Amino acid sequence: MFWTIPTLMTWTRIVAIPLIVGVFYAPLDPATRNLIATVMFIVFAATDWLDGYLARKLNQTSSFGAFLDPVADKFLVCASLLVLVHLQRADVFVALIIIGREIAISALREWMAQIGASKSVAVHMIGKVKTTVQMVAVPFLLFDGRLFGVIDTGVWGTWLIWVSAVLTVWSMVYYLQKALPEIRARVK
Repeated sequence: MFWTIPTLMTWTRIVAIPLIVGVFYAPLDPATRNLIATVMFIVFAATDWLDGYLARKLNQTSSFGAFLDPVADKFLVCASLLVLVHLQRADVFVALIIIGREIAISALREWMAQIGASKSVAVHMIGKVKTTVQMVAVPFLLFDGRLFGVIDTGVWGTWLIWVSAVLTVWSMVYYLQKALPEIRARVK
């Protein structure tokens, strides 16, 4: 199941990272760079929903795809956050919260899988909401202008990325609480 259509779509999110970063080094005016990076992020982020849908529809689900999908999402969001910090559109503290949580929860899930308790840290709605808010905040911050001449995406993106940071901490606390009984059982 390594070369299925859904898995290839997941790989595109990883391949997108240097392309999105590279846009900001292209000899283009800033508004054009922002627009291209925003459109690229939205298109590649949409593959997250589409690859899951196709995997189920085409009966091409696999354990490798289940592993790669969240990794690709995390790479795409974390790389974009680092670009936004570099462009001074996102606070480094927000990036540290989000990236730190992703590392911590990934390690927790790996450990819980090793001890046979992965169900205790299965994806929950709070994690999905956190991801959704991030996937809206990041393109707003990449665009960094007025959308339809009305919406200041820099302001909205800043608010949303901070909301995302709060949801990030909340979801981390949730997953740690779910894992705590298993952790306590292993420590005794």
